[in-house]
Amino acid sequence: MTRSLFSAVLTLPLIAVAGTAFAHAHLETANPAPSATVATAPTEVSITFSEEVEPHFSGIEVLDAKGNREDQGAARIPGGDAKILSVAVKPLQPGAYKVVWHATSVDSHKTKGSYGFTIKP
Repeated sequence: MTRSLFSAVLTLPLIAVAGTAFAHAHLETANPAPSATVATAPTEVSITFSEEVEPHFSGIEVLDAKGNREDQGAARIPGGDAKILSVAVKPLQPGAYKVVWHATSVDSHKTKGSYGFTIKP
């Protein structure tokens, strides 16, 4: 086996392991879903991430069309599943809402994003 081929064979597994070690927590699903129109106002907003998140360094804000915060309290991990982050919301009226989130995964990588949903009875 040539020296370069030998080096390549030894290096590939290390690259594969490093790639998974530096993963980021990305939004996988949410309730209400991004761009959804729902008939009933939710009592909480929850986001499922691709990786476990640190709740003390992650959060969810729910804003109405005027930019007023409609979430209540800090985001939490319900039921012990560290891939899910949720926050209670005030009684929501029909209209458009924006969810702004930021997450710090257990490996300390930070991600953020936002999406909207509408309540229309």
